[in-house]
Amino acid sequence: MDLKIKDRVALVLASGELLGAATARALAAEGAHVVITGRNAERAERLASSLSSATAIPVDLTEPGAAELLLTSTREAYGDPDIVVLNGPGPKPGAAADLDAEDIATIGDLLLKTHVRLVKAVLPHMRAQGWGRILAIGSSGVQAPIPMLAASNIGRAGLAAYLKTLASEVAADGVTVNLQLPGRIATDRVAALDEAAAQRQGRSPDAVRAASEASIPAGRYGTPDEFGALAAFLCSSAASYITGTAVRCDGGMLAHL
Repeated sequence: MDLKIKDRVALVLASGELLGAATARALAAEGAHVVITGRNAERAERLASSLSSATAIPVDLTEPGAAELLLTSTREAYGDPDIVVLNGPGPKPGAAADLDAEDIATIGDLLLKTHVRLVKAVLPHMRAQGWGRILAIGSSGVQAPIPMLAASNIGRAGLAAYLKTLASEVAADGVTVNLQLPGRIATDRVAALDEAAAQRQGRSPDAVRAASEASIPAGRYGTPDEFGALAAFLCSSAASYITGTAVRCDGGMLAHL
């Protein structure tokens, strides 16, 4: 299938590694010009150099003025973004009962405020040209809160509510807004969570992973490339009638529709 995004400009946040990198690779394979971002300059530049048309713009979006700098650099490289993939590091694990007001403010800065600021900046171009794609990489915790990931559950649910509201406001302008929810994808982040669970439970990481895989109907963790392929589709012209939707990539892990 031709996804019809050749020469589109795709800005992928936190794309130097993990699911962001998989998404960037999939978009580049379809001919998009991809902007690789992230706090780690070395990783961002390494990935960009491996793609056919990509540039690295290392940035920490929690810093003042970072979003504006990122957009200015993107426009200088390729033009205004047609596709924006929202992504970012997950907050530290922990229980809801242990959160305080400062933690809530940090969650808002990390998972909501920076993304809203960036979306507001890119929307005028997308609406004016009658085509745009906004996709957020979230978590299955949006639909079924994950134990000991209270901060992530809260922040990602807030972003999901914002995006769902936005989707209905910009759909008539040809801009789609969706959320992609990974289940257990084989990344360093998931490996770290399995390690933390192993320490809490007094078991080996291999035992924790085996138990987790047994709970997934597909019987395994997903691969980053499987995740990236779905992301590229949701950012494509082929997905022009899909908006305001959360799409899971989880091997059937969650029991509900």
